[in-house]
Amino acid sequence: MNLEFRSKFLNVYLLCVNVAFIMASKIISPANVEHRKKIDIRPGDTVRVWQKIEEDKGKFRLQAFEGIVLARKHGKEAGATFTVRKVIDGVGVERTFPLYSPVIDEIEMVRRSKVRRAKLYFIRRKATKEIRRQMRRTMVASYEEEAEAAPVIPVAPEVKAEALVVEKK
Repeated sequence: MNLEFRSKFLNVYLLCVNVAFIMASKIISPANVEHRKKIDIRPGDTVRVWQKIEEDKGKFRLQAFEGIVLARKHGKEAGATFTVRKVIDGVGVERTFPLYSPVIDEIEMVRRSKVRRAKLYFIRRKATKEIRRQMRRTMVASYEEEAEAAPVIPVAPEVKAEALVVEKK
């Protein structure tokens, strides 16, 4: 191989690697590992996870996902994750977040609850039962409102008496 060609190729390669590194550092900032290790997230806690979402090229916005922590897996190691569940318009939405993900900007603790389980997967079934119960309540309430709103037609007393008398032949 020609030494001049090799030198140019190496320079172009290094330039591409540097540009890619600069672009990557601008897009997503690395997670503060020491800070994330200190976060004490437990099942039953209500947390608000602020996530970076790319809208246009290089433009980011923060979006909050607030819900109850169902599970925490893999402790504090590099692959640690936690699952958050919330209900939107009667539909349960669950997201699993890597603890050390650079896409996560901030994790806020909203409320701490005492639970007696390590994994709260039973809340899925409990939530659907509660939603069904609420739907039944709204259906019954709507029927009662319709019955109250229906016009009442008064019937004359003599009409009632005539309807009850049956002539025998």
